[in-house]
Amino acid sequence: MHDDLKFYLKDTIRQMVHFSATPQSRGLEPPPVQKPYPADVALLPLPGPDSWGDGLGMLPLREAIASRQSRRSFRQEALRLEELSFLLWATQGVRRAASPTAVYRTVPSAGCRHALETYVAVFRVAGIDPGIYRYVPLSHALLAVSRRDDLQNAVVRAALGQRFVGTGAVTFLWTTIPARMEWRYAEASYKVIALDAGHVCQNLYLACESVGAGVCAVAAYDQEAADALLGVDGEQEFTIYMAPVGRV
Repeated sequence: MHDDLKFYLKDTIRQMVHFSATPQSRGLEPPPVQKPYPADVALLPLPGPDSWGDGLGMLPLREAIASRQSRRSFRQEALRLEELSFLLWATQGVRRAASPTAVYRTVPSAGCRHALETYVAVFRVAGIDPGIYRYVPLSHALLAVSRRDDLQNAVVRAALGQRFVGTGAVTFLWTTIPARMEWRYAEASYKVIALDAGHVCQNLYLACESVGAGVCAVAAYDQEAADALLGVDGEQEFTIYMAPVGRV
C-alpha cells in the first residue's frame, strides 16, 4: 500500500501549488470547453428540454432520491430518444454559456472547468443505430464515433468481464481531459476531477429513477480496452467512469 497516494485525496496539495505559475496565471488560452470536432461532421440533434413537456412522466425529486439504488438487471427494452436526451442533459447539459471559457452546466464543476466528456455505447435506443457516440453539450447533439458488430462484447471486455455492463439499453462512459482543469488548478486538479465525476453520475442516478430506468456506477474497468473502445489516446484523454442504463 502506497500511503503517499492518499495525498491526492487531501486538499493539502492546494497549499503546495504555485498558482502564479499556472497556465491561467501566465495568460495562456484555456483548452476548449468541449472536445473539438471537424466542421464537416454531421451531428445527430437531440430533442431539447423545451420539447419534452410532460411526456417523460418523471417522478418528483423526493421520490427519485428515496428510490435511488444501483440496478444491475435490465429488461431488453429500448429507451426513447427523448429519455436518452434527458439523461445526457441532466448529466452534462448546458444551462448558460457565460463566456467562451465559462459554460454553466446542470452539474457543478471546480472553477467551471468541466474536464469530463460523455460517450454512450448505444445498444437499444429508438431512432439511433447501435454504436459509440459522443455527446456534444454546446449543441445538445450526438456525434457518431464508431460502429462495430461486437459492440456488446467490446463493452463487457472493457468492463473487466462484468456482463451486466453490456445488457442495458445504453452504457455511459466518461472520459477526462485533465488539461482543462490543470489550466487553473495544476496538481490540485486530480482530486476535483474525481469529485466532478461523482456529481455527474449521481445526477444520472436521479434522472434514471425519475423516468423509470435503472443504472449502476462502475469504476472497475480495463483502462486500455476502455480507451481503445472510445478511440481516445489514454494520455491527454482517458476513461474515468462508466455506467450501464436500462429498463428495470
